[in-house]
Amino acid sequence: MKLLVTGGAGFIGSNFIRYMLAKHPEVEIYNFDKLTYAGNLENLKGVDQNPNYHFVKGDIVDSEAVEEIFEAGIGAVVNFAAESHVDRSIRDPGIFLQTNVQGTRVLLDASLKYGGLTGGAEGKAFFLQVSTDEVYGSLGPDDPAFKETNLLMPSSPYSASKAGADLLALAYFTTFRLPVVITRCSNNYGPYQLPEKLIPLMITNALEDKPLPVYGDGRNVRDWLHVEDHCRALELVLFEGRPGEIYNIGGHGEKTNLEVVELILEHLGKPKELIKYVTDRPGHDRRYAIDPGKITAELSWSPRYTFEDGIRQAIDWYTNNRNWWERIKSGEYTEYYREIYGEG
Repeated sequence: MKLLVTGGAGFIGSNFIRYMLAKHPEVEIYNFDKLTYAGNLENLKGVDQNPNYHFVKGDIVDSEAVEEIFEAGIGAVVNFAAESHVDRSIRDPGIFLQTNVQGTRVLLDASLKYGGLTGGAEGKAFFLQVSTDEVYGSLGPDDPAFKETNLLMPSSPYSASKAGADLLALAYFTTFRLPVVITRCSNNYGPYQLPEKLIPLMITNALEDKPLPVYGDGRNVRDWLHVEDHCRALELVLFEGRPGEIYNIGGHGEKTNLEVVELILEHLGKPKELIKYVTDRPGHDRRYAIDPGKITAELSWSPRYTFEDGIRQAIDWYTNNRNWWERIKSGEYTEYYREIYGEG
């Protein structure tokens, strides 16, 4: 099978490519990535020499470039390509609508035009749209975890753009019978995550003895999912999921932001005095939690990492790969950091 992975130079996409090439030597992967600030080919160092791996630089909103890839005989699509940082979406919503909605539309149209998708079990065809739990909005402290049947109530331009892409993909399934599957995951963490996200930001700042900026009171709750567990779930959905369905992927790892930060400081032996509370972001959702009961019942998936084990692994990875993140925390990133948090 020839598999098109869009956004494969990013955090989750690169981990997925590494996972699939190791697990499925019969799969040929085309990585199509624009290489924005979030795309880093160093994430794929080591696998880029694999004869079954091909990198093509391009933008998913460019229909001509997308169709050129499809002419290679693509059998399935896994769409990671997205603008994904909430703070950036507040600063510039337009690029999120362009990439996340319009780009998804271009991929769906190319899938229809070429009509040769042959991925999945027993000849099933798949367009796998990788989405987020943020499309559901915010939960109260005692509310049950999100199910696939929850209403979509996005709070930020980012989550609204992802909700729009999800609905568009489902419309292509209903109207054109394009075999689409959607996954919605909780917050990922693990190797190769850009240090603008909470966990790598806090780990790397702690390693540099810099202040750890925590929004508001630090009591916002997230359900944390190790990226390797996410990749295993995506593999199952790709080969065994049912077209037209949505699968929630959660890590059973609800923690407040403050709990996460304190665990990092404890593991690194750093003082809590490094924590610096900063003004909360507009529209900051209070709590996310995912109920993965459907994917567990249908595809026998469950997370293997506890949060405590996973966060230790992540801390060790960033500790041992300083060269990777030190190069990233410069240039455009430094300017962005100063704008958001007020210092470098």
